[in-house]
Amino acid sequence: MMSFPPLGCFALSHSVSDFDPLPLLSRAALFLDMDGTLLDIAPTPDSVQVEAGLPEVLSRLHDDLGGAIAVVTGRPVEQVEALFPGIFTAIAGEHGGALYHRTMQTTERVALADLPVEWLRQGEALAARLPGVLLERKQRGFVLHFRAVPEAGPQVEAGLRGVMAGHEDRFTLMAAHMAWEVKPKGADKGTAVQHLMQHAPFRGRVPVFIGDDVTDEDGMAACRAMGGAGLRVQEAFGDAAGVRAWLREVVR
Repeated sequence: MMSFPPLGCFALSHSVSDFDPLPLLSRAALFLDMDGTLLDIAPTPDSVQVEAGLPEVLSRLHDDLGGAIAVVTGRPVEQVEALFPGIFTAIAGEHGGALYHRTMQTTERVALADLPVEWLRQGEALAARLPGVLLERKQRGFVLHFRAVPEAGPQVEAGLRGVMAGHEDRFTLMAAHMAWEVKPKGADKGTAVQHLMQHAPFRGRVPVFIGDDVTDEDGMAACRAMGGAGLRVQEAFGDAAGVRAWLREVVR
């Protein structure tokens, strides 16, 4: 049975032994972050592009893995389905706050604290005071992106910490790619992996998580705790293009 190819050829400054060992393809369950892992980071969330041929590669990998492939992302489930319609057996969106499984055709939402409406208004006001900062609404929270104005990062963080002051027991301010996200506590990419691993076709397989951001570390840690692997894009593949090249090699 085909095994995952060695990573050394995709990580010029590391030897294979530097990475978590990968299971045989026939035994693996693959969990993939999306932005910065499958897709190149774009100036805005709405401007990402799906590389030509990537859906076909992922469909073939889905078959090779017996369906044990999922996207685990901070985006809503609906956005993943719009970009990759009908490809993934499962999607964990909103950092584990929303769980979709194709066989059930429904999205299960984890019980989490409701974001105060006033916080969104304060977030909008903060973005308005900082030209170039973009507010992205989410089902359970919101994100302030400062990719266009990197120097605004400290002001964004300080402003949001002020908004959340006194509520850190129920909400968290999470760092992401040139962004800060306000979200409720109680779900993350690690809990999403743990949930999906309890269900077919993931159950009984060895989990492998690939991600590029601090938000992916919970997913990596969960996979390692279950005897699997967690791979950071920058270290193992270089960038999202390297991940896509590796996936093409896997399906060959």
